[in-house]
Amino acid sequence: MSNTDSPTVVLIHGAFADASSFARVIPELIDRGLNVVAPAVPNRSLLGDSAYIASVVRQIPGPVVLVGHSYGGAVITVAGVEENVKALVYLAGYALEEGESLGELQGGFPDSDLAAALVYTPFPVEGSTEPGTDVSVQIDKFPAIFAADVDPDLAAVLAVSQRPLAALAFAEKAPAAAWKTRPSWGLVSSSDHTINPDVERFGYKRAGMTTVEVDSSHLVMLAHPRRVADLIEEAVRAVG
Repeated sequence: MSNTDSPTVVLIHGAFADASSFARVIPELIDRGLNVVAPAVPNRSLLGDSAYIASVVRQIPGPVVLVGHSYGGAVITVAGVEENVKALVYLAGYALEEGESLGELQGGFPDSDLAAALVYTPFPVEGSTEPGTDVSVQIDKFPAIFAADVDPDLAAVLAVSQRPLAALAFAEKAPAAAWKTRPSWGLVSSSDHTINPDVERFGYKRAGMTTVEVDSSHLVMLAHPRRVADLIEEAVRAVG
């Protein structure tokens, strides 16, 4: 299959992170001859972020395999209904049901260590007199909660270069659930202290996904890039 016909892998990062969280997976995918795009997610609202990612996907010629880490899982759940999306891959992610919010899915399970380490900061919203609320992670607690098995020097950089998530994103309900109509794969980070692994397992099971478990921190793409690339390649081959 020629490179133009083969699916493009679109990597969607999560909250408190940016596309550099895929820095170790991208070379693995490129070495395997795959087309890769890793856009920046605004992290302002589930509906707005999903609309933005859908617009990126629409402009890609040919089939797309949409990969979402963490909050990115919620984004691909909504954006994945785009016509050219052929498969979904969730990495330690939220697989929302149609009409369900992040807060609702998480609320059914015990809190992870993340809940007690969140920082709330106001930010100006264009065209509004009411500020929004940015949510980030205490810098000193970030490495242990997010990246326990990632190189400490790198974890320290990630901690101070967070991309916050607007609180609005936790409350908005998913208007669609793409996993209902797309083959889906899910990776559970079984040593996750950011999302309770049972939240990941529940969402994947409900969606009937092909699921693997990796003994990893939340940032499985940096800790186990080859394992992540294998799962993405499996999805690509299945739909390619």
